[in-house]
Amino acid sequence: MTVDLVATDLDGTLLRSDRTISSRTADAMAAAREVGIDIVWASARARHSIHDLAESCGFTGRAIGANGAVVLDLADGTPVIAGTTAIGADAVTTAMLRVRELVPGVVFATVGPTRFVAEHGYAALCVFSDHHRDPLEMDTSSTVLAAEPTVKIVARHPDLSSVELYRTVAAAQVGGVELTHSGAPYIEMSAAGVSKASALSRLCQELGVEQQSVAAVGDALNDVPMLEWAGTALTTANALPEIKSIAHRVLASNDDDGVAAYLEGLVQARLVADADTPGSARDR
Repeated sequence: MTVDLVATDLDGTLLRSDRTISSRTADAMAAAREVGIDIVWASARARHSIHDLAESCGFTGRAIGANGAVVLDLADGTPVIAGTTAIGADAVTTAMLRVRELVPGVVFATVGPTRFVAEHGYAALCVFSDHHRDPLEMDTSSTVLAAEPTVKIVARHPDLSSVELYRTVAAAQVGGVELTHSGAPYIEMSAAGVSKASALSRLCQELGVEQQSVAAVGDALNDVPMLEWAGTALTTANALPEIKSIAHRVLASNDDDGVAAYLEGLVQARLVADADTPGSARDR
């Protein structure tokens, strides 16, 4: 099956454990795009940290952020917001009240297309790597409802692990939001029906790419909808067991540049196919 587009998660998948993109991976992405294979990043990350990563490796493609709630175009090196899906204000308030009822002591932050606002208690639990923001410089508020629309709610607890918090909230089936977990020390909620898969589906329609020609790579629970939607589902050796169980193929780990090796194979196959096609450069 021909793969025309590869959608890849970032943390735990494309990035090494030190949260960097290796030179091999950067070269593989560039080579794939040169032979006509589109690369799309699909992450829970916010606009600013996606921008920083893109600058670090010269990536100028499209990126899905906030678990599908934001689509960015990095063609000119600056992340231009190409689309957002916000949670309704009433749904934000209702979801936060419900989660507080379920788990007293939980604290929240809200994410907008360009803003991140945290409760004081949330910021106090953070380290820089949680959101790629200095906790001491976070915008804090007692209400966390920013002036711009909310595309994602994040919640954590001072005593419960994020896995325990996720299981508790998932079991209660909080309405109006899409709950997920990326392996981070918090849980995340987007608008109902919003996921990496929903954003990727819309993007592929715009690009004219068939679903069966899409390969998706991910390692965590928030990647499941995207892996189930794509024609080819891939994961890395370091992924959760439940992710491996739904993948068509397990690549080498993120620290061993598994995605880069896969892209290199696609590029080689595309070059061979082009060379064997009548009228190709070799035949002329």
